[in-house]
This record gives sequence, C-alpha cells and structure tokens, in this order.
Amino acid sequence: MNALIWLIPIALGLGFLGLVGFLWSLKSGQFEDLDGAGERILIDDDKPLQPRPQPAEAEDEGDGAKSL
Repeated sequence: MNALIWLIPIALGLGFLGLVGFLWSLKSGQFEDLDGAGERILIDDDKPLQPRPQPAEAEDEGDGAKSL
C-alpha cells in the first residue's frame, strides 16, 4: 500500500509532463507538414553522374604484348 502512495503521484506527474510536451509540440509546429520531407526526398532530382575518366594505358616496354 505504501508503494501506491508513491506510484500514483509519479504516474500522474509523468502523464502531465507528457501532455505538456505534446501541447508544446503542437504549438511550435512540429506536426505541420508530416508528408513534406518524405515526398521531397522522392521528388528530388539527382545531379547527373559525371563519367569517370578512363585511366591512360601505359605502353609496355618489351615484346609489345598487352597484359590483361
């Protein structure tokens, strides 16, 4: 029974803090645009890839055969 004397006020206090946090998030606009970021990443055009420069082939000094 002594535990309930402590647990009930703690539970009520945590519930009140959760409610205050939720109301603050509503007031500060945290829930204004829920889909915007998700759609923005899908619609975003990527920059075209630049082709990689091909490495210059070194000339073999020897019998003229190219190595693979």
